[in-house]
Amino acid sequence: MLTRRGLTRLAATAGGITMLGPRIARAEPKRGGTLTFVLEQEPTTLVAATTTDNVTKVSAKVTEGLLTYDFDLNPVPQLATEWSISEDGLRYTFTLRRGVKWHDGRDFTAADVAFSIRLLQQAHPRGRATFAPVADIETPDPHTVVLVLSKPAPYLLHALYADESPIVPQHAYEGTTPQASRNASAPIGTGPFRFKHWERGVYIEFERNPDYWDQPKPYLDRIIFRVVNDAAARTVLFETGEADLGGEGAVQLSELTRVKALPHLGFETRGFAFASGVRRLEFNLDNPYFADLRVRQAVAHAINREALLQTVWYGYGEIVYGPVSPALADFYTADLPHYSFDPSLANKLLDEAGRARGSDGTRFKVNLDYRPWTEGDKRTADYVRQALTKVGIDATVRSQDFGAYVKRVYTDRAFDFVANSMTNTFDPTIGIQRLYWSKNFKPGVPFSNASHYINPALDQILEAAAVETDPAKRRDDFITMQQIVTRDLPDINFLTDYHYTLFNRRLTDHTTQATGISSNLADAHFI
Repeated sequence: MLTRRGLTRLAATAGGITMLGPRIARAEPKRGGTLTFVLEQEPTTLVAATTTDNVTKVSAKVTEGLLTYDFDLNPVPQLATEWSISEDGLRYTFTLRRGVKWHDGRDFTAADVAFSIRLLQQAHPRGRATFAPVADIETPDPHTVVLVLSKPAPYLLHALYADESPIVPQHAYEGTTPQASRNASAPIGTGPFRFKHWERGVYIEFERNPDYWDQPKPYLDRIIFRVVNDAAARTVLFETGEADLGGEGAVQLSELTRVKALPHLGFETRGFAFASGVRRLEFNLDNPYFADLRVRQAVAHAINREALLQTVWYGYGEIVYGPVSPALADFYTADLPHYSFDPSLANKLLDEAGRARGSDGTRFKVNLDYRPWTEGDKRTADYVRQALTKVGIDATVRSQDFGAYVKRVYTDRAFDFVANSMTNTFDPTIGIQRLYWSKNFKPGVPFSNASHYINPALDQILEAAAVETDPAKRRDDFITMQQIVTRDLPDINFLTDYHYTLFNRRLTDHTTQATGISSNLADAHFI
């Protein structure tokens, strides 16, 4: 049986050398102050139970997980203090932290954990796959939870962090749906900060939780999340010292080299272990044009990946051809079909598909929506529009706010193709399966199989890999998955994501674990 105690002994052994030196007492961090955290886009909800959009930067400050993880991805206690896994991998037993209160004063119990896991199974884009093997949840007492699996889930112990699998109060959802619950916009949690106010389109305010279980934390009085859609305006905030913290997209990429050299600003690339991913174009395969593989291949050959990397993304990233980032080294392969930049071949494929040019040189017209997250998303769409014009495809770039984008693509399905990026997380079963698994096509669930891609053979491979306990066999399954997806082209993957944190140097201890500034910021303080 794998237990948390065994992991602790290993950690103590590894740290034994440092314990031989003199102990240095650390001064109590300075208390007080308001942290200004800049958001590129306003989240659609404040709890990451039903979506994976940029709420992940907000949610974990209020709503916690069973575990968190150090920089080496070792699990660390949060709401669970101990855990064990049965020898057959089918029973995960968690001992819950005692004395924890929800922000409204009610007791945190095992019933809340059971409710949360079932909610994630039903409504979370990745949670539907993550917790699919959970057949039953036992709560023998208020401080014990047992997840009973129908089949092994080799990734599960690493899926329990707050911004991926938040634990929410059952009583806040009684008599309503997850989306309609007031908890989505005025959350009650167990975390170091409490929700205070949301001025839509302007800011979100959290205040210090004086009753937090991990005293004397937190050290900040409050966090103000400022919603600033304009990249130039965000850049100014950091230049002038008005902004304290921001993540990917915080400033214009064209200005990043200059801004991060300013003496009052710091630059951090740790804290994104679960955030590796790729930038892509995703087709709606229900569209009559893109239902034809030859048309999708033509689009792939019309795009110059090197131009995208250098002119749109200013060299930040790496060219890829499949859905797995090189950062996910255990599963990445470069042995995939390559669609070279070849406009002549693109034109030939479109002719073969029966999409002849009209008198004005246009073959057909489509709409291209982009995820309104960073200026690079729009620049990508603009580049693709120009590239497709040269092969006779007239793509109209459409813009909308983030909520409208999510509704158009994932609920209404009123789109032709989109420019976005998707996170791999730490494991393909969680981060990638959702995009290509036919059973994850569910209108209304965001960031899942928007293409409506169906391949029964691939479904079998994904489902086998999800329960495979042999690492070598599992890697082979996911390499086969990448080869099939790249051949079928429900999407075109072209670049890796580039992640960074920009911070004012007066703020410290903001990046202390694997989830970086998406963690609870309980340790953060000003100096």
